[in-house]
Amino acid sequence: MEKEKLAQILDLHKKFVSGEAGGKRADLQGADLRRANLRGAYLQDADLQGADLQGAVLRGAYLQGAVLRGANLQGAVLQGANLQGADLRGEEGVVTEIVTPLLILADQPGELIAYKLTNAVDVGIYNGGLVYGDGDELSVENANTDSAEQCGAGINVATLDWILREWHDNYRVKTIHFMARDIAAIPIATDSKFRLHRCRVGTADENAAITARVKALIEKMKNTDAGNDATLRLP
Repeated sequence: MEKEKLAQILDLHKKFVSGEAGGKRADLQGADLRRANLRGAYLQDADLQGADLQGAVLRGAYLQGAVLRGANLQGAVLQGANLQGADLRGEEGVVTEIVTPLLILADQPGELIAYKLTNAVDVGIYNGGLVYGDGDELSVENANTDSAEQCGAGINVATLDWILREWHDNYRVKTIHFMARDIAAIPIATDSKFRLHRCRVGTADENAAITARVKALIEKMKNTDAGNDATLRLP
């Protein structure tokens, strides 16, 4: 693709993302973007399905929610790129270890702890079904093991930063105990969520303590400069 045309598409897409007048979502389906310089480009929610990105420089690019299904990313420079929520099904060439720091969990010995955000009746806040009762042992037979799927069946848990971003006053936090062998999938470039086959929910005291800690952190963020950062998405 010609540089001038690409620059125009990126400019219109940046306006689209920011809600400016005249913006237009980038449609780069099947585009020839080999060795393109896309360093720091704003491509959130862009359609890059089937695009040829071989050797493209995507260092620091914003690709949250982008459709990269079937894209060729062989040799692409992805260090620092934000691929959270991107559709990477069928992609070729992504070195998952570069964009998925949480893969370290799979190498940890012993018991691990993650967190689950629930509503007042102990059901997950998204796509509820499982009840996370204090001390319960949970298992899901059909947990989705495809790391290219950001969301899927299983016991979906998260790290504390995700809990803080999604928090609302009527929520609760549960501690989730598991082993590395219990992990079903750590999605590529995950935004701090992953799936388990089985786990043990923490005790009532553990869950009360982590909920109180989260509430204290939320108040701290509201009362500091960090609390004004829109990326925290505080309620």
